[in-house]
Amino acid sequence: MSEPQHVLVIGAGIVGVNVGLALQKQGFAVTLADKGEPGRGASFGNAGAIAATECAPISMPGTLRHVPGWLMDPHGPLSLRLSYLPHLLPWLLRFIAAGQRHRVEKIATELAALLHCAWDDYDPLIRDAKLQDAVFRDGALAVYRSNQGRQAADYSIDLRRRNGITLTDVSREQIREIEPDLAPIFSCGVLEENWGRVLDPFKIVTGLYQLFRDRGGKFQTAEITDFVYRDGRPHAAINRTGENIPFDKVVICCGAWSKHLAARLGNKVPLDTERGYNTTVPYHGVTLNHMVISADDSIVLTPMDIGIRVGGAVELAGLNAAPNYDRAKALFAKGQQVLPGLRDEGGTQWMGFRPSMPDSKPVISASPRHDNTFFAFGHGHLGLTMGATTGRLLADLVAGNRATIDMTPYRINRF
Repeated sequence: MSEPQHVLVIGAGIVGVNVGLALQKQGFAVTLADKGEPGRGASFGNAGAIAATECAPISMPGTLRHVPGWLMDPHGPLSLRLSYLPHLLPWLLRFIAAGQRHRVEKIATELAALLHCAWDDYDPLIRDAKLQDAVFRDGALAVYRSNQGRQAADYSIDLRRRNGITLTDVSREQIREIEPDLAPIFSCGVLEENWGRVLDPFKIVTGLYQLFRDRGGKFQTAEITDFVYRDGRPHAAINRTGENIPFDKVVICCGAWSKHLAARLGNKVPLDTERGYNTTVPYHGVTLNHMVISADDSIVLTPMDIGIRVGGAVELAGLNAAPNYDRAKALFAKGQQVLPGLRDEGGTQWMGFRPSMPDSKPVISASPRHDNTFFAFGHGHLGLTMGATTGRLLADLVAGNRATIDMTPYRINRF
């Protein structure tokens, strides 16, 4: 029997680990490569949501008229460092264009096609990795201070319902029954029943990574900077140390850092990063039964093993600017208005890079240039949610199998 083909997967976050597991299932020998420890990037400190209900893109009809006000508010849901604007402008123009209603309708359907598979793809992996006690499929509660706020979300809610998402309206009294420790300031809400959460995102990544290793997968610490070509196609990755790492096939899935490697492989892609901030604090006697989305504040509160995590909002400032932890403080202050018992004693702050495409859709794609090159990145705030589904679909592309859905919407050269 011939030796299995070797696939090098560049990136060992939640997407990379899932890609590795799915490739193993297809019979490939797989090596994960990352400059850091597996799961230490955006997968480490995210909000912990398996947000299988979130098929509405970030750019929506009417988003453009809100942008100036958001940008003038240093603690608002969207912050932009002006020094980064010239670099960001091409991405921003595509982002605005993606918010046209006819495009939003199409994007939502294409995101829903991925999200409807999320639990079916994760369930066997969670079971095999013995992570059942760390994952809850118990829904999320979105709350609104006023009926006007809820009405402003009508289009988004209707869009998701038309794409097969179950959303149940709840009253002020029902909010109090579901989450009695919330401040009595919310007039209505929506229960998102197919939403899930994890008790520790890092535990999920490392648990799946251990399953990958148990199944014979390898890991190499490496910062890939370029590729060596032979007969017109890449056949080895170049580590920053100068070492060449040979492969039969390669997958680029290193999150917000994928743009550079995609370009080295001949694919210019409008990938940028949404910098997300959060603060995690001990419970201090406060109870939270579900993930809570305070829609008016653009924040999410997640009950986890180590406490309650308060995060959200977006900062557009690239990969190199220093963190602005005033963003985390402002988000936490809003969290205290939502859940008055929150205290910041013993809290920890974090900032991570969400790899973001302007149309909110990930890249899950074969290369149009090289038949042994593949891409899986750009999941925005849905990397954890879409990880297992991305792995399965990408592995089918690598193996040459017929995909279970139309993969055209996620191709790398769609712009």
